[in-house]
Amino acid sequence: MAESLKPFPKNNNNSGPSLQDGASVVDDVTRALPHAVGPEKSLLSTMLQDPQEYIGAAIEQKLTAAHFYLPSHSTLFGFLIEMFEAGHEVELVSLVQRLLDRGLLERVGGPGYLTELYTYAPSPGHFHHHLQHVKDKFVLRAIIRSSNEAVAQAYEAPDEVPALLDSVEANILAIRESSETNQTQTLKQTVEEVMRNFQQLLSKEKVSAGLSTGFEELDKKSGGLKAGEMFVVAARPSMGKTSFMMNIVEHICLDQEKPCMVFSCEMSSAQLVQRLLFARAKFAASQLSRGYTPKRQELERVRNASVQIINSKLFIDDTAGISINELRAKARRKKRDEGIEFIAIDYLQLMKSRTKQAENSREREIAEISGGIKSLAKELSIPILILAQLNRGPEGRTGKSLGIPRMSDLRESGSIEQDADLVGLLYRNKYYAENEEERAALEGKAELVLAKNRNGETGGIPLTFIEDLMRFETGAPAEEPE
Repeated sequence: MAESLKPFPKNNNNSGPSLQDGASVVDDVTRALPHAVGPEKSLLSTMLQDPQEYIGAAIEQKLTAAHFYLPSHSTLFGFLIEMFEAGHEVELVSLVQRLLDRGLLERVGGPGYLTELYTYAPSPGHFHHHLQHVKDKFVLRAIIRSSNEAVAQAYEAPDEVPALLDSVEANILAIRESSETNQTQTLKQTVEEVMRNFQQLLSKEKVSAGLSTGFEELDKKSGGLKAGEMFVVAARPSMGKTSFMMNIVEHICLDQEKPCMVFSCEMSSAQLVQRLLFARAKFAASQLSRGYTPKRQELERVRNASVQIINSKLFIDDTAGISINELRAKARRKKRDEGIEFIAIDYLQLMKSRTKQAENSREREIAEISGGIKSLAKELSIPILILAQLNRGPEGRTGKSLGIPRMSDLRESGSIEQDADLVGLLYRNKYYAENEEERAALEGKAELVLAKNRNGETGGIPLTFIEDLMRFETGAPAEEPE
């Protein structure tokens, strides 16, 4: 026999903390959660009658066991999916036997209830209509549970307002995303995706698995910037971190036409756009202060670059000292509204975390920021590049090691090293030259040391830095003939 409908409990650990007096989200906490038992039975009945057609349709529509209100329905649906994906024939007699063998027969209501389900929906014509009913009730239950948790937390932790607001927003957005597309993949689907990528790489259809950075050697070593990855680019001051970041933004946003968002804690949006504009136009704006008059073709390049930037989907937020919670909230909205596919942040040590635990510990604050950025990359399923400052370690080295950075030079490095998927250390030896002759010989030479690569090889990547254009290019500078 089917299970009776259960009322909404006053204190149920699965539904979030109990509510305080006067804080009830619903008028009566003894009310049952929203449910649609009839449509649930109709779905299961239709799937039993025509499993090939309708179990497959349920999978395509991202229906899961969690969408069912009654535990017996949830258990039965999960078992049907398991049989279907294993290639077993789904018919009533063998289903009863398999459930009996697994000790699940009584949990789904027994053979009598299975027979009742089988004949419940004589026509499959309402399958998709009933499926939407079941999904809608699931969303309503999720909203109630999330709201109850938020109310309880608001009473219990009134001093943690930014963190609570971030948590509530994340939970509500997660409900929206799960109602539209359930992103959980079966192992079979994951393996198939990996094999598709492998075949593309074998057939040279795909140079990298992620977004190209515009730097060929970096793309080869990293496989591109992949969804969910956090790429830390660290350097001492004046090494060109921001220029390197904006060169990658330019390539992704303007060349690949992907929506991008830049958070700049140090420079204004006008300064960033100026760098981007003149780097794109390959025009040294510093010449203007020396009385230089641009040529016609140079002005044309600047105009063309400005049009490209205007027509791009580049979003810049220059809030100084932005908190990790505020950054995450803004990024979520831009992902939802504009579909951003890449985020760049300048830079980590200028961000804030306003939780109580971070107030008296800079190391704890950096850990919260670093962990928050990594979790945001996974949540939004996009790569995030973040700049970071190195300590004075490179200056303290001697001989051939002078100026060469190491991963341990990252300020408050423990959590950053742990969270990052890629760590690139940028440096230019010109800054450590002992005389003018040596400085001239090192002009334009730069290197990005890929010190950590979770999914590939590490090593040095030679670059050329064109200082007048604030631009990095692939490869070492060409040797001038003697």
